[in-house]
Amino acid sequence: SDPSGMLSKWIRGTDCCTWPGLNCLFENKRVTSISIAGQPDQPNSFLSGTISSSLSKLQFLDGIYFTNLRNISGPFPGFLLNMPNLEYIYIENSQISGRIPDSFGNSTRKFGAFSFQGNRLTGTVPSSLSLLTQLTQLKLGDNLLTGAIPDGIRNLKNLTYLSLQGNQLSGNIPDFFTSLKNLRILELSRNKFSGTIPASIATLAPTLGYLELGHNSLSGKIPDFLGKMKALDTLDLSSNRFTGSVPQSFKNLTKIFNLDLSNNLLVDPFPEMNVKGIESLDLSNNNLHLGTIPKWVTSSPIIYSLKLAKCGIRMKLDDWKPSETYFYDYIDLSGNDISGSAIGLLNRTDYLVGFWASGNKLKFDMGGLRIVEKLKY
Repeated sequence: SDPSGMLSKWIRGTDCCTWPGLNCLFENKRVTSISIAGQPDQPNSFLSGTISSSLSKLQFLDGIYFTNLRNISGPFPGFLLNMPNLEYIYIENSQISGRIPDSFGNSTRKFGAFSFQGNRLTGTVPSSLSLLTQLTQLKLGDNLLTGAIPDGIRNLKNLTYLSLQGNQLSGNIPDFFTSLKNLRILELSRNKFSGTIPASIATLAPTLGYLELGHNSLSGKIPDFLGKMKALDTLDLSSNRFTGSVPQSFKNLTKIFNLDLSNNLLVDPFPEMNVKGIESLDLSNNNLHLGTIPKWVTSSPIIYSLKLAKCGIRMKLDDWKPSETYFYDYIDLSGNDISGSAIGLLNRTDYLVGFWASGNKLKFDMGGLRIVEKLKY
């Protein structure tokens, strides 16, 4: 069904190259790609049904881009693997279920991207994927996949984006990253991985911008080499079992925008970082004793989320003078020993969504609180 009329202009007998979402070769008017996107904020508008095998008749098709079609269901569309020119498959945030065929990698197609992010795929990650050596993007995050990461992934030397987050994968993270020197984004968070962070990740220092390993069962100390990865934009190690102190090498992460080390077993001292402008910081629920809100946080002109719950902070909130409060969305200072009044801070924020400060000694004069008319939360 098509309640929003997404496909209302797909009328038999008319030129399909004029249909919204279809691209064609100019010379012979053959369809080369299909792009259909749902609107997440309009759930009743989603297409429903299955992916028709009649797509296999489009022999010149090189790209399928189906995103946020949340009511599209059915088994993995295996017929796609037999389409001679198909290189890019993005079927994201739908209800595709079942196993990825074990014969997937036996296709001779030179797939450049394969994404079934946000579906309901089960079973293991097929080892035969390792035969798709032209892949630049492999995105299977937010499914129901189990088992270990196949060692053969090391053969995908052109990968720039590997996302397996939000599954039920387990075992150690393979130590094969020396072979994946083009990797820029590595998302393995929200699984059941154990063991330590593999040493070969150090070889990704020139390229890796996003490293997300949060919400696993990783342990040991945070390796020193992470502080030498100067291209890092985002580092998430939250909700693991890391112990010891944060390496002093983290002072070198001058380009880091998002840092989440919360919910571990980390201890003092915490390095005085030289970051030029952090956007999001979460150090909550470790065994840290920061004393005050760090100066390198206070001086950031672009920070929108600051979470320092149970970080051993003892200070008067009135003494905290951040260079910019205008953009703050979230501030969590709960479970510390902070005194004074929060009203001055709250009155300097225009976009604040959440402020948590329980378990402190703060005073609130609600009469002095400036209520923003547009406040929704």
